[in-house]
Amino acid sequence: MSIKPGKRRLGIMGGTFDPIHLGHLVAAEEAYHSFNLDKVLFIPAARPPHKNLENVTNISNRLQMVELATAANSHFEVLDIETKRQGPSYTVDTIRELSNEYNGTTEFFFITGEDAILQIMNWRDPEVLLQLTNFIAVSRYGRPAGEHDHFMAQLPENVRKKVHPLEIPLIGVSSTDIRERIAKGRSIRYLVPDVVEVYIREKSLYLYI
Repeated sequence: MSIKPGKRRLGIMGGTFDPIHLGHLVAAEEAYHSFNLDKVLFIPAARPPHKNLENVTNISNRLQMVELATAANSHFEVLDIETKRQGPSYTVDTIRELSNEYNGTTEFFFITGEDAILQIMNWRDPEVLLQLTNFIAVSRYGRPAGEHDHFMAQLPENVRKKVHPLEIPLIGVSSTDIRERIAKGRSIRYLVPDVVEVYIREKSLYLYI
């Protein structure tokens, strides 16, 4: 991994966060330490382009849950910049906005799962995105540890040189599973931070899916 001297290093944790869970937080914390990041920015997608918005929880609730989940960590920060733009929340627009704001003084590291990285050429303006940011590819749950070579070999060369694999403690939890558990009356304790569980209960979220 090439580190440019004198530049600030920011991790970007984008996603729907519907709801945020411990897997998101573990990945962000591991990336922070493993890649010597100055901070990890959590940026909830206001209007995720790959999802039916009728099935997505209101952004105000999702944003509040992310703020609650990250409040105790001094190197986590939540940005609401995607809520201020019209239209779908494309990653390339967010990275471009941050790049302009920091004016060349910062290296960006977008944190996401391996499966998402494999589809990156289907994202909006992938070539621009690859110019603006590095990617931290978080190991997929269920993949044997140490098999990142096979994952990397599946990537086009121009993508591979911008991707840095990250193996994390494997946590078999997803936002989809959490929503289904709530709808079925099952416990989500220890799958989300306690403050998020309380918020979900108080707001009666995910009772019907």
